[in-house]
Amino acid sequence: MTTIHDIRNMLAKDKATIGTWLQLPSADVAEMMAKSGYDWVACDMEHGSFGPSILPDIFRAITVGGAVPFARLPIASKTAIKAALEAGAHGLIFPMIESPEQLEEAIDLATYPGQDTWRDAGKTAHEYRGVGYCRANDFGKNFVKYRTSITPEIFLVAQIEHIRALETLDKILAHPRLDAIMVGPYDLSGSMGLTGQFEHEDFKAAMAQIRKSCLRRKVPMGLHIVIPNPQELTAQIQAGTRFIAYGMDSVFLWKSAQRPTADQTN
Repeated sequence: MTTIHDIRNMLAKDKATIGTWLQLPSADVAEMMAKSGYDWVACDMEHGSFGPSILPDIFRAITVGGAVPFARLPIASKTAIKAALEAGAHGLIFPMIESPEQLEEAIDLATYPGQDTWRDAGKTAHEYRGVGYCRANDFGKNFVKYRTSITPEIFLVAQIEHIRALETLDKILAHPRLDAIMVGPYDLSGSMGLTGQFEHEDFKAAMAQIRKSCLRRKVPMGLHIVIPNPQELTAQIQAGTRFIAYGMDSVFLWKSAQRPTADQTN
């Protein structure tokens, strides 16, 4: 069974950690994906059909399957962050981070009071994560253990999805509590007027700039490889990408479920 500690160890040793993506609100699908060998499985709360009531079952299924439960939030808001963490997410992927101020606020909202050890003396956060009993701490039974052992290790990822983010990328990467970034290739290319044109020279230049900044700041670079492609996965790992989401349940399904043509059945 993979843990957050295992993921951190992989990255510390410059090894890639490979997860996958969920869009379908099914605990059975979540468990199957987790049992397929991935280190972590991210529940897509932005484009998937996940309501708050199903999140505990999804995260429970991912854990049973042996992977770490992550949530890609619909928005880095107080409500969304709290819902995901209290349901049992051990990793958060903040969407559309375009500035260090946005990231700072998101991390504040994911952090309990007293856990902002990176701050300068005398400075306090504008807001913290609300403290209370919830499914994540077994409704209070393991409140202290969860607060002291698990929450300081929650894995925090900033998604870079707009070309504007590159203007302040070095400052975004400088946050000491940031664990990794993940490029959203469709949104990033779309913000450049190049939706899906991943071979365009301007898009490749933007990716090279992001990669260079991550190397300089020693922050693991991540990418969502939306369409499963083993060759692309290998190429990304060789290029230094270390936090990779590979495919998603819906894409795996439709790529494998296509009805054969007549000549394939004869």
